[in-house]
Amino acid sequence: MASPAPHKPAKTAVKLRISLMEHTPTIWRRLLVPGEIKLSKLHLIFQVAMGWENYHLHAFEIAGQRYGAADPEWEMNEIDEETVAMVDVVTERARFFYEYDFGDSWRHEVVVESIEPAKPVLKHAVCLEGQRACPPEDCGGTWGYSSMLEALADPKHEEHDEYIEWAGEDFDPEAFDLAAVNATLQRVR
Repeated sequence: MASPAPHKPAKTAVKLRISLMEHTPTIWRRLLVPGEIKLSKLHLIFQVAMGWENYHLHAFEIAGQRYGAADPEWEMNEIDEETVAMVDVVTERARFFYEYDFGDSWRHEVVVESIEPAKPVLKHAVCLEGQRACPPEDCGGTWGYSSMLEALADPKHEEHDEYIEWAGEDFDPEAFDLAAVNATLQRVR
């Protein structure tokens, strides 16, 4: 008598809330993500959802363990994120951290709001909602971003014109375009 085939777990959908830490007002996104994706793909999803440009190193810290991109020149005690499925290392209501750009140290808190069977199967991440624009790359972390916003808000500030030129006249720290984020998320493979 042949043994039954092993039960293959159902595909899952994980609802996450990612928030940039140490900045007020909070910059955040709520996402629905296929649970079976590798952490390396979750990184790409976070880049798109938050508005980063993927120029810098990053790492996840989940339950006391670090996960990151394999890089023989960067000697960190990390597990290769390419080998780990998200659903294998997170649980419902868990909190974990995602750091982007070790120089500016953009730390994000990620809360797993739910893990449920995906019906129909979720093929790509979806941003459900969010607030506020992502800081520009290389603006000096939360302290530098706060200084930049202060200068942009005051036309008499000595660095106002410099920041306008650098960030662009149309930079709006309150802006968030849900449709644009979702259009880009559909292309994350």
